[in-house]
Amino acid sequence: MPPIGDDLVPPLTNRRFALVRWLMTRCGSWPWALAGALGALFAALSCTAVPAWAARSAAQQLADEYSPIVMMRAQQNAPCDNTEEQYWPPTSVDVVLGNPRVRLLKHDSYGTHVIKRAPTAADLAGRGADYYLDLPGNPLNPGCTYARDFAALRRAGKAPEVTYAHIAHQAGHSGFTLQYWFYYYFNQFNDLHESDWEGMQLAFDAATPDQALMSAPTKIVLFQHAGGEHASWSASKVQRRGTHPVVYSAAGSHATFYGSALWLGNGDHGSGVGCDNTTKPLFATYPRPILLPEVPSTHGSLAWLSYTGRWGEREAGFNNGPAGPNTKTVWRKPFTWMDGTRDASPKVPGATVIGPSVAGAFCGAVATASGFLNLAARTLPGALGIGAVLVVLVLLPVSLTRWRPLELDPLRQPRALGQLLLVAARTYWRYGGTFVLIVLVASALIGAVDGLEWLVLRAFGSSGANVSFTDTGGSIAFSTAAGIGRPIAGPVGSGLVIAVLRNVEREQPAGFRAACSAVLPRIWRLVAVQWLMTLLLILIAVTIIGIPFAIRKFVDWRFAQQEILFEDRSIREAMRGSTRLVRGRWWRAAGVVLVFSILGQIPGPILGFALLFTTVPTTTVNILGSVVFALLTPYVGIGRTLLYFDLAARKVTEAVPATATIAPAPAT
Repeated sequence: MPPIGDDLVPPLTNRRFALVRWLMTRCGSWPWALAGALGALFAALSCTAVPAWAARSAAQQLADEYSPIVMMRAQQNAPCDNTEEQYWPPTSVDVVLGNPRVRLLKHDSYGTHVIKRAPTAADLAGRGADYYLDLPGNPLNPGCTYARDFAALRRAGKAPEVTYAHIAHQAGHSGFTLQYWFYYYFNQFNDLHESDWEGMQLAFDAATPDQALMSAPTKIVLFQHAGGEHASWSASKVQRRGTHPVVYSAAGSHATFYGSALWLGNGDHGSGVGCDNTTKPLFATYPRPILLPEVPSTHGSLAWLSYTGRWGEREAGFNNGPAGPNTKTVWRKPFTWMDGTRDASPKVPGATVIGPSVAGAFCGAVATASGFLNLAARTLPGALGIGAVLVVLVLLPVSLTRWRPLELDPLRQPRALGQLLLVAARTYWRYGGTFVLIVLVASALIGAVDGLEWLVLRAFGSSGANVSFTDTGGSIAFSTAAGIGRPIAGPVGSGLVIAVLRNVEREQPAGFRAACSAVLPRIWRLVAVQWLMTLLLILIAVTIIGIPFAIRKFVDWRFAQQEILFEDRSIREAMRGSTRLVRGRWWRAAGVVLVFSILGQIPGPILGFALLFTTVPTTTVNILGSVVFALLTPYVGIGRTLLYFDLAARKVTEAVPATATIAPAPAT
């Protein structure tokens, strides 16, 4: 029998010592043998019963000592945001076990069979991968069903704040890990599935929980979809309140992060594809740790841990119900799995230099694509129908338009959509140096104005200027936090592009200096008309019922700058002249304007998407997207001015009456 180590013998507590002293006081000078016998009895009890108790106690103490604080994103219109529903807090599996609305199903070659309604932990014990829990609702079309059901469980006190703690060892590795598993009722993200398991783990160099209580963790790793992100315990990005790590649960997906941001997932190291949102508003939850056994048992209240089936409805692909913690690699090989996680998660930048954010567009594109795939899983004919309509909308104009002949001169002539696209590209190529110089000057103007604004605001101790109008619960806020450089540089840049084409049509010098000479005398009108149109459109649109009228006027006023430069009109007359030009051809003008706007917006994000799947930082990708957008801005301005020429030429043609044919006089 091996000797009993001092670490296995519990110290004589004050209560035990007081008991011995009381006996000796009451019994006078009894033989010391009695004291020795009592001591032997205590020692025997300690050696047989205490080590297991002490180990459990130390493990639970350790779990309590480092239990995480989980920050959750607050919903604006709970419980039905219809965007990223937040199923807070991380809770107990008892919300589904014993629930009369939940069924345990088995799927095999003969189909799907109901095994038990309101299954308990004992019903799940030892069952394998062909079993599923079926919660009330359709995960592919969740609506507000799951959100309302879980809200009702919370109100009934059946969804306490809980995390499941687990001590994990791995052969060949010293130390151990302490894992915290978070169970969520539903996952409402790009993928949709009943139940969700996420979590985190801490790594200790200590050999036992007792020793770990006297030291600190060495590493931390947060679970994110099929991957994770590791850091040293002392890293600056690891937030703590005392010994408790503060982690952030993403809205809808519940992936766990170190801070508040919009996080970009490009599939690297199992990070998932899409954008996880941990931005404000946030609130804290404090889940109580429940210690799980290292080896799952088929008996007791934690018998569910031996279940290797799915915790949600059976669906295809990523929408399938997730398997439990004991099926994960991190459960069996915590150190090996941790070594394969990434050391940082890319953020979606909060702002761009010019144009749409590549990373932000990526978030929307992935969400849209995921929604289409979920629709296909729910109703394939419906998805195919929508896909066919989109293909027709793209291919029909391409096939019906006319692309030839390609004539640059004269600029003022009727052209089909295809001809406008090609002539705009050819014109850009011919005067490329001038247009690129315009882009550089406009970009410099943005930087100069925004820099001046920053200096002024900093001098007054402000980060932005805000004006708010509130009326009985509603408010409109205008802020200069994004910078006023673009609202000024945009009209100036587009005016310079129009001026180049004006000079070309009039056979005047088409260089940058000549364009400036045409713009400078009219610069205040070019800027003011753009600002006035934007303000009026906003005021019309905020009434909601005025949105159709705002869309109409958006197209009607598209050529106000051309009217100022070509006809030298006042602001009011320029807007009226543009409206007269569009009248009778509104749909044609709207279609061409839309096509050029799309071509100006999407190439940058599309080119940047591929870079997001590399190690190129997202900020760099956004800058490259801004460069592409800026270089395409003259192309959009050229196309719009060619459309102005097209509409003007058609108006002239319609105004000229057909020449009458006079029959020759009869011979006499």
